[in-house]
Amino acid sequence: MSDNVDNNELTPEQVSQYLRNHPEFFLSQSQLLQSLELPHESGKAISLIEKQVSVLRDRNVELRHRLGHLIDNARENDVLFDKTRRLVLGLLEAEDLGDLVDALLYSFDSDFQVQYTSLILFSESKPEGVGPVRLISLRDAKKSLPRFTRLSKTLCGQFSPEDTQELFPKEHPHIGSCAITPLSNGYPLGILAIANSDPDYYRSSMGTLFLSYIGEVLNRCLPRLMS
Repeated sequence: MSDNVDNNELTPEQVSQYLRNHPEFFLSQSQLLQSLELPHESGKAISLIEKQVSVLRDRNVELRHRLGHLIDNARENDVLFDKTRRLVLGLLEAEDLGDLVDALLYSFDSDFQVQYTSLILFSESKPEGVGPVRLISLRDAKKSLPRFTRLSKTLCGQFSPEDTQELFPKEHPHIGSCAITPLSNGYPLGILAIANSDPDYYRSSMGTLFLSYIGEVLNRCLPRLMS
C-alpha cells in the first residue's frame, strides 16, 4: 500500500464547507447520522443531534442573558428619563432665579445623588431670593476663573487645588473629581459644576451628555430670570 495520500481525498475543510453549503444533507442520510459520534469532554460519546441540542441550549442561555441585560438597561434608562423630565419641568416652571436654583439643587441632591454642586452666575447685581448660588461679575470671573470662562464644552476629570477652591470654596478639601459645563446664550451666563470625593468618579473619558443637556436647558431659562 502506498504511503502517499490520494490526491482525490477530501480534506476536513472541504467536508466542513460542503456541510455548511448543504445543511439538509443528513435529512436524507439517516443511517449515516445515526452512526456518527462526537467525542465528549467527559470521554463519552454523544450523537451529533445531542451535540447540536447542547450548542443550541448554550446559545439560548447566552441570548437570554443578553436580553436580560438589555431589559435592565431599558429600565435604568426609563428611571433616568423620569428623573430628568422632572428636573427639566422644574427648571422651566421656575418663576424666579430662587425657584430655579431650588429645583436644580433638589434634583441633583435627591434624584441624582450628586455630592457637591456649584452654580456660578455672572451678574453685576444679586437678585433677591437667589439662595445658595454665587453671583460674580464676568470681569471678576475672568480673573478668578480664567480657564472656565473660556470653556465651550463640558469637561470631566481631576482639576488643580486652585481650580477646585475657586469652584467649591467650602468643599474643596473633599473634592476628588469634577464635571464642569459652561452656561451661555450668545454671551457667558455662568458655570455649572458638580463634584465627587472619588478621584475617578468623573473621568475625562466618561460621557457628558446629561450635564451638557441640563446646561442647555439652563441656557434658555436663565436670561429671563436674570434680567
